[in-house]
Amino acid sequence: MTSTLQKHSLSKSARIGVLYGGLSSEREVSLISGRNCYEALRRLGYENAELIDVDQQIARTLADRKVEVAYIALHGKYGEDGCIQGLLELMGVPYTGCRVAASALTMNKALTKSVLKDAGLPVIDSVVIKAGTVNGKPVEIGLSYPVMVKPINEGSSIGMSKVDKPEDLKDALKTAFKYADEVMVEQYVFGKSLTVGVVEVDGQPKVTPILELRPTKSEWYDLEAKYTEGGTEFILPAELSEEVTRAIQDATLKAHVAAGCRGMSRIDFVVDSDNKFYILEINTIPGMTPLSDLPAQAKAMGIDYDQLVEYILNTAVN
Repeated sequence: MTSTLQKHSLSKSARIGVLYGGLSSEREVSLISGRNCYEALRRLGYENAELIDVDQQIARTLADRKVEVAYIALHGKYGEDGCIQGLLELMGVPYTGCRVAASALTMNKALTKSVLKDAGLPVIDSVVIKAGTVNGKPVEIGLSYPVMVKPINEGSSIGMSKVDKPEDLKDALKTAFKYADEVMVEQYVFGKSLTVGVVEVDGQPKVTPILELRPTKSEWYDLEAKYTEGGTEFILPAELSEEVTRAIQDATLKAHVAAGCRGMSRIDFVVDSDNKFYILEINTIPGMTPLSDLPAQAKAMGIDYDQLVEYILNTAVN
């Protein structure tokens, strides 16, 4: 490791590779996140920061460009699931955010739910269905309708469907199986969609204000609502009682720790009309686009976009 990189400090001349794009179904979102993070690093004075579109030759590219630190702005498979993290470990390249185990764990919705449940945190009843097990047979899920159907290891609501009646389940499963060999069918909970961020500041995790997401054109917070201008109304802070707010923020920190996260995370919740809340999933590399949640949450606690990027960068060496 060169003199530009030392534990707990990072020289402005360090060679930083912003890893973006990638091979997942979330590539287009990652391209926006990565470019935004790269531009922030350049504004911050990191003169040797460069964008690297991740492909199957990424190990050779990292070596050829003598990358000293990897800033991971990838979303989904091969970027958020421990794959790129494992490669960087093997190469001895420090990188931002969660390590291999937490990345792999949180990418799998069922495993995440199991860990959270063991930690005493509230999760929704669900079942996992494997590809090839529903050929021509009625699908018994033991849940009441409506339900949500989710590929077990995708993000950005890709491949997800809300199913209101049993006869529509097979089509929803067929769609989800295009993205994963295992699919989670989860009880649908009517209520507010919430998300809460965690950002490590000087090594200490800080929980952001709670953001409520109100889709304006769709029934639930789907792909269109997430990435279409005007598709979602952002309520920040969420309209909740102090007691519920405190309980959800406490659960957020506990979930972050239980899953072994570090650097940052964004944890999604739903809260019903009785103020009972449930954790839906943990995102270890939240979007950093102009419409993304974490930058808005950070801003609400006094951390601007560039500061947020630098806090995330520092997780590579702290």
